[in-house]
Amino acid sequence: MSTLEPERSVNPALRTAFADLCFSILLALFGMVYEGFSHGVYSFYMIYAFLFLLGGGALPFLVVGLQKNSRSINPSAKALYHCGLATLTIGSILQGVLEIYGTTNGLIRIYWIAGLPLAIVGAVLCVLLRDSAAR
Repeated sequence: MSTLEPERSVNPALRTAFADLCFSILLALFGMVYEGFSHGVYSFYMIYAFLFLLGGGALPFLVVGLQKNSRSINPSAKALYHCGLATLTIGSILQGVLEIYGTTNGLIRIYWIAGLPLAIVGAVLCVLLRDSAAR
């Protein structure tokens, strides 16, 4: 007989939403600190970089996790979707850094060109490759 409590089953979509929310908060704090040391120069790309994970990660997975009879999401599709969100977030941060520094770089658009298709394909696969077993 064990004195340990049995593990509670937490919906994976809710766990993902919580992780995305935590990372969004960390990104918002990073943006605030970076803007604080930027000598009065601001960049909207830096300020709002956290919105990719908040609006694209935490909110959709929260909605999926709170649905009754929600089906589990394919891990590969979810990873592809999060790779797209991470690419967009990093591209936004780098664009903000360059704007604050006062320069430009044409290679930044590669982040947008790569991130959007990754996120779109990942989202489509998340919808199409749902497990048939209801939770």
